[in-house]
Amino acid sequence: MSLNLQEKQAVVAEVSAQVAQAQTVVLAEYRGIKVSDVTKLRANARDAGVYFHVLKNTLARRAVQGTAFETLADSMVGPLVYSISADPVAAAKVVYEFAKTNDKLVVKAGSYNGKVLDAAGVNALATVPSKEVLLAQLCGLLQSPMSGLARAVAAVSAQKSEAVAA
Repeated sequence: MSLNLQEKQAVVAEVSAQVAQAQTVVLAEYRGIKVSDVTKLRANARDAGVYFHVLKNTLARRAVQGTAFETLADSMVGPLVYSISADPVAAAKVVYEFAKTNDKLVVKAGSYNGKVLDAAGVNALATVPSKEVLLAQLCGLLQSPMSGLARAVAAVSAQKSEAVAA
């Protein structure tokens, strides 16, 4: 069933509002996927805070017009699902994780920080560790020289106390 003009305008306004807050948009072709699988994908996206929607490409092009994601307009061809997130990696991660278990979902393109990404770029973005993991790795890097120095001082101290005791 086709949408009337007011319904189309409402969809464009809703998607435009999501795009205005977004850092990442991922396009994936969903041809041949069962409805139950798409429902699971929607639930995963909702849990991750990702706006996930099947849109007419003409409406999606209008929604991204005048934004940093306008460069994706050339990739908006075929039956696509749109994943939009304010988190830099959430949209890519949701689509990537689902595509690992369902080969019918094919990542077509994406955009992050105003740059168009191909499928490999979206997959690379999806495999970036979370902010918490990156912070923990940074703390470990900062802590390692100090702990190494402390171990070296303790070893020297132990050697000297053995030499005095002997």
